[in-house]
Amino acid sequence: MLTQPAGLTNDVLVRVLSDGWGLTVASIGYRAVGFGSHHWEVVDNDAVRWFVTADDLDIKQHAASEPDAAAFGRLRAALATALDLRDCGAAFVIAPVRTRAGQPLVLTDRRMGVALYPYVDGQSFCWGDFPTSAHRRGVLELIVALHTAPAGPRRHAMAEDFAVPHRDELRLACGHNGTGWASGPYASLAAALLTENAARIRRLLGRYDGRVKEARRRPERMVLTHGEPHPGNTMRTREGWVLIDWDTVLLAPPERDLWCLDPGDGSIIGAYADATGVTPLPPLLELYRLRWDVADLAADISRFWRPHSGSLDDEKSWDGLSSLVARLPA
Repeated sequence: MLTQPAGLTNDVLVRVLSDGWGLTVASIGYRAVGFGSHHWEVVDNDAVRWFVTADDLDIKQHAASEPDAAAFGRLRAALATALDLRDCGAAFVIAPVRTRAGQPLVLTDRRMGVALYPYVDGQSFCWGDFPTSAHRRGVLELIVALHTAPAGPRRHAMAEDFAVPHRDELRLACGHNGTGWASGPYASLAAALLTENAARIRRLLGRYDGRVKEARRRPERMVLTHGEPHPGNTMRTREGWVLIDWDTVLLAPPERDLWCLDPGDGSIIGAYADATGVTPLPPLLELYRLRWDVADLAADISRFWRPHSGSLDDEKSWDGLSSLVARLPA
């Protein structure tokens, strides 16, 4: 995220790191990287560098009425699975550091899940297309290793339920015909955008729901998936390619990790089938292409349905929402 979360000041985070990991902080600085989680770079008194991530449970909730414990439970299960993978020898998994209590993260009284990571030196990338075919192939090798991992790391993993966070708020916003929005500079703009494009949004949701029905008929295809293996969640280190941001781990169809890897010519899909013996299914590849748009749409509408201030994060979300709706099929 571009802005530091209200209430989770550097002083508060220093106390969290001390209580949770026994870390004595010499310096701390917010890092406006990625979009979804909050990040800090930390140096301890021994001059060791660390990376800290905090996730807002409001964003992790599947519905506004969902208890915090459910959202936190999913996050904890995902990071625990990353730890299990790392413990089983998957060196490409950048997993969190266990707390003094043996947990993958801590929950603050400000409804934030905080995790501590070793600082990784390497080349980082941004969201978007893979810059080279070698990058794609390198990430494919990691995905194949993940999908064919032994059964042990599955013990904490939760199964895909195809729920889209904040879809309840999207449904409410669509049903209010421009009324009922909270205060904020983008509320009226978002309301008008929904009203003007209601039919296209309903068709998007209908296509997604149809593909979900097909996926539910094939539960035997579930594997451990990362969820978002796009370039922004990869790094190239001296030891090779690694995957970061494991907060979306689920047991799910393999297509969850494959739809964004193939350049459109089927080369990655074919290579995956050759490596695993599992042929990716076009309807399920489409399912996860659709889900990305549905999830972004719901998250952005949730942001503007609620009170908001017009922050840099709001501005970026509005740009993304406008672009997403503009490219929906007529």
